[in-house]
Amino acid sequence: MAKKAYSLAHTKWMCKYHIVFTPKYRRKIIYNQYRKDLGEILRTLCRYKGVEIIEGHLMNDHVHMLVMIPPKYAVSDFVGYLKGKSALMMFDRHADLKYKFGNRHFWSEGYYVSLCRYRHNDTYTDKIIMPIKLK
Repeated sequence: MAKKAYSLAHTKWMCKYHIVFTPKYRRKIIYNQYRKDLGEILRTLCRYKGVEIIEGHLMNDHVHMLVMIPPKYAVSDFVGYLKGKSALMMFDRHADLKYKFGNRHFWSEGYYVSLCRYRHNDTYTDKIIMPIKLK
């Protein structure tokens, strides 16, 4: 279970993101040995960056992750790191994949991300930031 809030030198934060990404051509490749290795690789890469995986699901043709990313990392930078390094590590562990996925492109371009709600006093609330009015 995730803590309520983490802290850095001058900030308190709780940034939860739901991230979804797919293999190239949406191939149903995430199963058996690939599934086990991919789960291990994703956990390792998140641990390297200090990102907590709250929940994750490896489906046959896509990956769902609920993660807490520190505010010092942009979500796009983290997802790029995660997809890039995991692809290289998968091709290193499974040399036969290079025939199915040419040029070491394991993941498709793009991803889906949404900022998640958090529970406060047993009700779901969203943080609403008031827009700044420019004069």
